[in-house]
Amino acid sequence: MNTSCIFCKIIKGELPSSKVLETTDVIAFMDINPVIKGHVLVVPKEHHNPITNVPDALLGKVIAAVKKIAAAQIKGLKADGINVTQANGEIAGQVIPHVHFHVIPRFANDENPKNWIPGKYSSPDEMNAYCSKIKQALE
Repeated sequence: MNTSCIFCKIIKGELPSSKVLETTDVIAFMDINPVIKGHVLVVPKEHHNPITNVPDALLGKVIAAVKKIAAAQIKGLKADGINVTQANGEIAGQVIPHVHFHVIPRFANDENPKNWIPGKYSSPDEMNAYCSKIKQALE
């Protein structure tokens, strides 16, 4: 764990999050600045950066979680497609230096399906409602 890393603080429970999925090695939670509502971050619990430093076995577990979240977004949110994005380094657009994947639901009525501009939920309750729909679809 890195004491200054926001994701490590979420993993340790020092900061709140709307968790969608948690295993021994991986956590997935709602992005508070979603590109589109239902945007989830999938993060290994061990602090690694860049992706080339993540042990293969752990990366496999992270990718398996990405797959589950994508399937749950399709089922629970009725997404028509999914973007999965991962950036390494500030020049590539990485904001938090802890390996993570963005799993973004996309819909046929998206005004701009290539949008990467962060948005907001109208309230924590709205974010938690999206979280609940995705979690229910995981069951």
